[in-house]
Amino acid sequence: MKKLALLVAVLFLLTGTSALAAEAITIKIGYIDLVRALNESESGKKAKSDLEFLIKTKQTSIDEKGKAIEKAKSELEKQSSVLSPDARKVKEEEMERRVRDYQRLVSDSQNEVKKRESELTGDILKELRAVAQKIGEEEGYTLILESAEGQILYAKKESDLTETVIKKYNESKAKSKK
Repeated sequence: MKKLALLVAVLFLLTGTSALAAEAITIKIGYIDLVRALNESESGKKAKSDLEFLIKTKQTSIDEKGKAIEKAKSELEKQSSVLSPDARKVKEEEMERRVRDYQRLVSDSQNEVKKRESELTGDILKELRAVAQKIGEEEGYTLILESAEGQILYAKKESDLTETVIKKYNESKAKSKK
């Protein structure tokens, strides 16, 4: 009885292995660098430009406020020897409030830039993934991986679908605008 069970198990393994070997011949794998696709697609370039404009605008505001604080600190230092203790305390409290406002402005600006970046790139990444899925279905890929820095140690150049995804994505966006 044990020999029969062992024979059945060996036969199962052999037939299962040969079925897997036959299937392995038809596996087609590709990969996409979504960050590169995002940065090189037309929509991605526009999003990057919009984001850079927002960052410049925020940075200008932050720089102006920072210069005003530095100027006020300098004036306070010059005047501190002639101010009464009460007047000096009031000026120092005002300076602390201005510094807190400045820090809040920096923090709020950073959060706004992150939120805007997420809004701009989130939809594009979702659309790029949909294009990759469509390519996978149409061209018979078994698996398409997302190439993240350091994740794929080796792959043939022919497996890189990034250019194809960028091209098809740009074409689909151009068609949808018409």
